[in-house]
Amino acid sequence: MEVDLLTTSTIDRDSFRDAMSRFASAVHLVTTDGPAGRRGLTVSSACSVSDEPATLLVCLNTSSPANDRFERNGNFAISLLAEDSEAIARAFAGEGQLEPEARFAKGEWDVLQTGAPLLVGSLAGFDCRILEAKIVATHRVLIGEVVAIRTGSKSPSLVYLDRTYRSL
Repeated sequence: MEVDLLTTSTIDRDSFRDAMSRFASAVHLVTTDGPAGRRGLTVSSACSVSDEPATLLVCLNTSSPANDRFERNGNFAISLLAEDSEAIARAFAGEGQLEPEARFAKGEWDVLQTGAPLLVGSLAGFDCRILEAKIVATHRVLIGEVVAIRTGSKSPSLVYLDRTYRSL
């Protein structure tokens, strides 16, 4: 099997993005609400950090000033999406250029402890209090302690692979 290997000291953005498109990633909605206002977006860059204490990490692009709301609110919620949630994933990814309230109108929401909205019907929901926020290159990395969890039904998960939605 032949493998392309880039040997330059600086990896160009397009090559990196192409290689990353081959990662199969779960699709999540990450949301916040509080004094800074409500915000939500679709991400595949979320993962666990530790199980004791339960801690999650999520990365948000700094190109959108509205993403400051997460840090200013001090919370975020992650809703793990089922395969039947592609339309809401697309809306929160910016497809259709919907205003934030129109995006939230596409789903049913509840809150657990911090006030951050969780999508009703998601496979799992994690309500987090932000412990640390740091800018790394083009992204704000948020680390949050999970303060409440809700699990939904077991069904196929929505994943993102090769720049398209799939189910697993």
